[in-house]
This record gives sequence, C-alpha cells and structure tokens, in this order.
Amino acid sequence: MRRTAISCRNAFACTLLLPIAIALSAGSASAQRSCESLTNLVLSDATISSAIAVSAGAFKPPSGPGQPAASRLPAFCRVQGVAKPSSDSEIKFEVWLPASGWNGKLEQVGNGGFAGAIPEFAMAQPLHRGYATAATDDGHAGGTGASWAIDHPEKVIDFGYRAVHVVSIQAKAIVAAFYGSSPKLSYFVGCSDGGREALMEAQRFPDDFRGIVAGAPANYWTHLQFKGLWDERAVEDPGSFIPPEKLKVLQDASLAACDSLDGLKDGLIENPRLCHFNPAVVQCKGADTASCLTESQVQAARKIYGPAVNSETGAAIAPGFSPGAEANPANWALWITGTKLGQPTIGAFFANAFFSGMVFGNSKLDVHTVNFGSDVRLTDDKLALILNADNPDLRAFKSHGGKLIQYAGWGDAAIPPQGSVDYFESVQSAMGNTKEFYRLFMVPGMSHCGGGAGANVFGNGAEVPNADASNDVVMALDRWVEDGLAPAEIVATRYVDNNSAKGVEMTRPLCPYPHQALYNGSGDPNRASSFTCRIPAGPAKH
Repeated sequence: MRRTAISCRNAFACTLLLPIAIALSAGSASAQRSCESLTNLVLSDATISSAIAVSAGAFKPPSGPGQPAASRLPAFCRVQGVAKPSSDSEIKFEVWLPASGWNGKLEQVGNGGFAGAIPEFAMAQPLHRGYATAATDDGHAGGTGASWAIDHPEKVIDFGYRAVHVVSIQAKAIVAAFYGSSPKLSYFVGCSDGGREALMEAQRFPDDFRGIVAGAPANYWTHLQFKGLWDERAVEDPGSFIPPEKLKVLQDASLAACDSLDGLKDGLIENPRLCHFNPAVVQCKGADTASCLTESQVQAARKIYGPAVNSETGAAIAPGFSPGAEANPANWALWITGTKLGQPTIGAFFANAFFSGMVFGNSKLDVHTVNFGSDVRLTDDKLALILNADNPDLRAFKSHGGKLIQYAGWGDAAIPPQGSVDYFESVQSAMGNTKEFYRLFMVPGMSHCGGGAGANVFGNGAEVPNADASNDVVMALDRWVEDGLAPAEIVATRYVDNNSAKGVEMTRPLCPYPHQALYNGSGDPNRASSFTCRIPAGPAKH
C-alpha cells in the first residue's frame, strides 16, 4: 500500500486531509506525515505544544521505581500537549510514536502517588516494543503533596478520573494522524495510583481500552488514607515506636509460624490469608531487648496487621497489612513505622497531604483532629465518587470484550494487599465467575509494585529475560486480547540480590486467585516447574 504524506499549511487543511490519508494508508506501520506537522493537528479541548523527531538514543527518560533509565530508545516522534476539558484544567500529556516498526497498538501508562509529572520512565518499555505510548501528569504539577487541590475542585476531578480518559482520546487522535490509521488495540498499564486509574477506566470508561493491567491498585483511595493515618498514630508515641531492628523479629516469627504452609520452607508466605500469626509471641518476658517487642510495640504491630476501624460503628475502614515481609527493604520502615521516632513515613505523608489538601483544604491542618467516625462520612461524601475505583459492576467492560489482569504483592507495605482480594471478590459476588475476562495474581513476598522477596519480575516495570506471554504480564494481556488465551499462570523471576546483572536466582509461577503455587514435593525449589497452581485447603483468613 502506498504511503500518503500530509503537508498541512494550516489547521483547516489538516482537518480536511486527515480522513483521506487514513483511508489510503490504513494498516501501515510507518509514519504518514512528518512529526513536526502534528503541531497543526486540531484536537478537541486540547492543543499540541511540541512535536519533535527524536533520533535513536538521543532521549533518556528518568528512571522509575524498579526500573533503570532506558539507555537507548529507538527513534520516535515526541508529542507534548495540553488538554483543557474544564476552565480550571491544564492536563499535560505526551505521546511517543515509533518512527518505524509501529505494532499498530497504543499503550497508555499510569501514574504513582499524587501524580504531578508525566511518568516518562514508564513510557520507555512499550516504545521499545513497538507501541505508540501515552501518559499524563493528571492535570497538575508537583507530586510532593496535594496543596494543588485546595480550592481547585476541577483539578481533583482531573486527578480522580478525567485526565486519563481525556488523554486516551487525544492519544488515539494523534496516532491516527501520524500513521494514517487508528490503533487496532489500546491498552492501559499502571501500578499504585496507576492501578487505581486502571480500575477506574474499566469501571467508568469501559470503551477506552480493550486490555488493562492494574497493579497494586490504590482503588479505595479515601479509606486507604485513613489506614495511613491509623498506622501513623499506632507508632507515634515513644513507647509504641517499633525501631527497624525489631522488624526482623516480627518477620522471623511470622515466617516461623506460616512459611511452611505451602509445603516448602523458602522464606515466603505463599498465602498470608491462611496465616494466623500473633505478634504476642515475640513480646518481651523481662527487660526490653533488640530480640523482643514491648507490650506497647506488640499492640502497635497488632494495629498495623489489623484493619483501621470506624470509631462509631466498629466496622473496618481499610484492611491491615500482611505478615511475612516486615523487614524487607522498602517495606515497613519506609512506609509504616519509620526509621526513627518522629520521622515521617511515606504512608503518613500521603495521608497527611490528602486530608490537608483534598479533604479539608487547609495546608496547616493538624491531622490529629481528623477522627475515624464522622470524618469518614465527610470524606466519602466529598470525594468517594471522584477518587474511589471500587465499583464491582464491570459488565460494560466485559461486554466490550475487555480483558483485565490485576496483581499485587503480598509483601506490599504501601497498600494493603488484602484490598486487591476484597475488590476481586466483590466483582465475583456481583457478576459471578470472572475467569473469561478478569484475573487476579497475588505475588508472594513482593513489595509495592515490585522488589522485595520472592520472584517479583514479570513485566511489571523491569525487563524480563526472554520475555513472552508466559512470563510477562503485558504480553500475557496482549495474547489474551488478540488470541483469546487467558493466562493460566505467569512465571515470575527473581534476580540475585534483585539485580538483573547478577543473573536469575529463581522462577516461580504466579497463579490466578484463589489458586496458589504449591510445591510438588520434589524437584528444584528454585524452578517454576516444581510447583503447581492449586486451590489451598483450609479456611482463608479474612
């Protein structure tokens, strides 16, 4: 098929010529116009501020969580733009378009935390794989807090759900203009807040994407922040603070109690829901030492393992954290307990910023005035419909042919992993068995979005060796969408010291919940082939 280039002298001419170019060049994987000419493209409620052809290796995006900076990107067209769906919106976005070898698909990537910057580090991998890729800053600058939300309700809406949806529309229009053909398939991939965005898309805009990967979703956003506040208060007194060296005491004891439940003692709790660990077993019998916890510290640990509780009704507001990975790097000391008394943790930071910026609109708010009764109602009344992606009705997404893969690490200390199970089970209750379109994979020992103990690399940011649909979650999604082959398992990899340069230490199958990987009783325990996905016996811990 011959290529048709568009030379637009003005936006009106570009608008007239675009449909002709699409008709003449549909199915082509190469650019049909110059990158720079995209600045003339007319978009609805958006403008393109820059379109620059980037030669191979000339652009190095910043590194992101669990992912080094891309050392050499292929040649691409870098499009930057701004969408303004409301009078107070300024949603910045980027679309990267492979100069050649486009696979005909679009992958939009999600944000983390409060967003506030375009996650360029997450755009590198899909570009390498031939995808056109898009991302947004969610409509504000600066991800170090939520002061941007004060007196800006439209920006809160942009962050909550509008920015990702609007950018998906703009990205598809830009792809069609550049290649002369709309993407045949569009995917969304995100973790943490990006996981929340992913579920929000499936629930609120089911036609935007045919395939979605939702990692460690912060989907019950309002209640997650109450859990952050709950845990902050649990360890804020000198007597209840749990120093980092004592976290290993908790971890060793929880592993001693529950590690072997899956038939193999390997330093991992395969399914913490079956673990009935009582932190009182490590309570000091006499003097306080580094090898035991005081009674106050044990009570603090109980609060962290347990749910945040509504002070008026006694109902759980948010689930607690799972045992087995307390002392892992980037876990409790970073997110929950702190490295020293009075030092803010990341979990407390998010909670404090949320209540001061989004809920009460007061940058000088004393968060100790926030209560776990009436303020839960106040927060939900104001923000739940905007921020929470907890609607279990995915019928529209399913009927559209959508496929959804969700994952979370059982060792996550940022977002309680039980929350992923709770949402999955709520969808099951509402819709019945979801195996035709929605599967959940829980990852033993993995921290927030990646890292931690166990096999924790499966296309969730870091590159997989010899990647294919058997060991890469995005490739598994693509095969499910294109070929109808649902992932029966995803083989995850652990590198030595979590460093890919040191080689592979182990592989392990990740199983669709409620199945888990159980040791076959023989074979190399560091090889996935020695495990089978089965539903465990015994009652689950709720």
